[in-house]
Amino acid sequence: MTVTTFSELELDESLLDALQDKGFTRPTAIQAAAIPPALDGRDVLGSAPTGTGKTAAYLLPAVQHLEGCPRKPSGRRRV
Repeated sequence: MTVTTFSELELDESLLDALQDKGFTRPTAIQAAAIPPALDGRDVLGSAPTGTGKTAAYLLPAVQHLEGCPRKPSGRRRV
C-alpha cells in the first residue's frame, strides 16, 4: 500500500491536526516508509538526504506512543 496522506498512517487526531496547522499535508517518502512499521513497534533503520523528514518519521510514532500511555499520578506536593 502506498501512503499518500498523513491520515492514512492512522496517527492520533491531535497529531493530524498539528501537522495540518503547520502546513504538512503529505508524508515524504521516508516518512511513508518508516512510520507504519514504527507504529507497529518494529525497529526501523532509515536513510535519506538532509531535509526529507527523518526527524518527523522518528518522532511522530514516539509522540503517538506517549499520547497513549497512561499518566503516572503525581506525588504529594512538597512545597
